[in-house]
Amino acid sequence: MSAYLDHAATTPILPEVVAAMTDQLGRVGNASALHASGRDARRVVEESRERVAAALGCRPGEVVFTSGGTEADNLAVKGIAWARREQDSARTRLLSTQVEHHAMLDPLQWSAAYGAQVELLGVDAACRLDVEALRLSLERDPGSVALVSVMWANNEVGTVQPVDEVVELAHAHGVPVHTDAVQAVGQLPVDVAASGVDALTLTGHKLGGPYGIGALVCRRDLPVTPLLHGGGQERDIRSGTVDPPAVLGLATAVELAVARREETSARVDALREDLVRRVQQAVPSAVLNGDPVRRLPGIAHFSFPGCEGDSLLMLLDARGIECSTGSACSAGVPQASHVLLAMGRDDDSARSSLRFSLGHTSTAADVDALVAEIGPVVERAARAGALAGLGGPPERA
Repeated sequence: MSAYLDHAATTPILPEVVAAMTDQLGRVGNASALHASGRDARRVVEESRERVAAALGCRPGEVVFTSGGTEADNLAVKGIAWARREQDSARTRLLSTQVEHHAMLDPLQWSAAYGAQVELLGVDAACRLDVEALRLSLERDPGSVALVSVMWANNEVGTVQPVDEVVELAHAHGVPVHTDAVQAVGQLPVDVAASGVDALTLTGHKLGGPYGIGALVCRRDLPVTPLLHGGGQERDIRSGTVDPPAVLGLATAVELAVARREETSARVDALREDLVRRVQQAVPSAVLNGDPVRRLPGIAHFSFPGCEGDSLLMLLDARGIECSTGSACSAGVPQASHVLLAMGRDDDSARSSLRFSLGHTSTAADVDALVAEIGPVVERAARAGALAGLGGPPERA
């Protein structure tokens, strides 16, 4: 048996998206051209923009198409911060969390090298933001804060952050809020206007759309300095020839994912509950990570004491089970998960995790396949871990 349990990394493209893009790929037209073919391409782009906006509860003019989540996060961090500093040189502070995706952490680190004061706020053992720390940081010197950015839901352990509280605190001091909602759109109710956020990141390939297309939803009255300069497309915020087939694919995917969200989330959540119960039966020492209530429906993130996450991943992969490790791997050297470290885990625990993530194509057979292999795989990895000095094999019930 085989099973794909890595939907949080990317989820299979929806057949409706393939059909829409295939039809559009056969057409010609630069959306910036004035002739008939160009106008047809522009119509596809603008109608797609309207569909994305309707699904997300925002205005079409607030949707800025990008190459994906990483570009949108970079545009939010750098573009908003630069624009705010141009308006007021005192606004040099960027507030975020220790558990953001590297698409946020790395541009924050880059910004720090060019004069920004970056503060990464802590989280509790369930990966939930320390809201009081945010409040104190804002109140300490609100006039120096350019931006607050807190992800909507964590990509590793699935914890949903209190975005509503973040918005309330930041807006009380006139500070804009950005949220990386890459994991949330299509899985949780996401209404941009109702949430109060000023900017929001999403991407296509996490919700049944194509790779290489995403968007930054950004309030029209929020200044953003462009990172790319050229033809002035996308409100002069993101220059570059717009990709009508990809934009159409994104719009189709967002529309369908949001429309089917309740049904899909309920089904996926039930599969996750079955997976969690049976994995813990097979491996009693397994530790479930993340908030047990405020969480994404499809992510089950475990630590397996005494094991290396990378070893577990490869052993499962050899048996046809595809998942991901909570660790990053840099130049072949396993590194502890920054998310688990921020949650208070020690280095060994932060290197012993696996993320199983379910999505719209997941079935009970996928869970069965994992459960059939997880026990023997953990035993083998634990024996290897014992030889490496990580501790002994977990006890069996």
